[in-house]
Amino acid sequence: MTLGALLGAALLTAPAAAQAAPAAFTSPVPAAARAAAGLDDPAKKDIAMQIVSSAENSSLDWKAQYKYIEDIRDGRGYTAGIIGFCSGTGDMLDLVEYYTQVKPGNVLAKYLPALRKVDGTDSHKGLDPNFTKDWAKAAQDPEFRKAQDHERDRVYFDPAVKQGKSDGVGTLGQFIYYDAIVMHGDGGDSTSFRNIRKRALSKAKPPAQGGNETTWLNAFLDARVWAMKQEEAHSDTSRVDTAQRVFLRKGNLNLNTPLDWKVYGDSFHIG
Repeated sequence: MTLGALLGAALLTAPAAAQAAPAAFTSPVPAAARAAAGLDDPAKKDIAMQIVSSAENSSLDWKAQYKYIEDIRDGRGYTAGIIGFCSGTGDMLDLVEYYTQVKPGNVLAKYLPALRKVDGTDSHKGLDPNFTKDWAKAAQDPEFRKAQDHERDRVYFDPAVKQGKSDGVGTLGQFIYYDAIVMHGDGGDSTSFRNIRKRALSKAKPPAQGGNETTWLNAFLDARVWAMKQEEAHSDTSRVDTAQRVFLRKGNLNLNTPLDWKVYGDSFHIG
């Protein structure tokens, strides 16, 4: 995955269900509990998308990235869209297949045979010379933007939040997981999300297993940095060192604003 989540009508969130107690037994929800929204809270999800976009696109305007596409020479072919779908890693193929299911005959459907052939390679064969132009054209279609949102949630966002909640980590921890799965995917290789987590488990325990949340997240980030350094294209670890570590050192486990961080030397702020 690339160098590797408001969303408008396309946002797929799952608000927690609540059952109201009889009025006589209902007590006010403490402010701290209200503040501790998970990453799937719409406002937190938008923050997550902005932070990822700061690293992936040097911009907080993640909604401008539906049309983004280029070969960043990382061995993954074309990188595109709001989460860096890649022609060489299968997620771009899955996206175009899904888009074609919901809108047959779209401008990208004709590239499906080529996308299947280049999967697993950095080749552009069958895509050039017009694929990038047609991608930008497709990005004008609300259905394609919805398709990008759908695949981002299905493959990256939802699994990260689910694992984060299972491990007992808060909003920041869920974001740390999300950013890792965006960049590394969740395959079987040693630098995948699941193996980064496995590496961290050899050093610490998540809160759900009785561990300290900050200690666990530091161990996870240590394992993430190790994974990033295994590949030249990911060897700049500033998205961890001067962003996620900054939030963690401040004890901002709920990823509350204001947020200030740097990525690749550029400064960013969310008020």
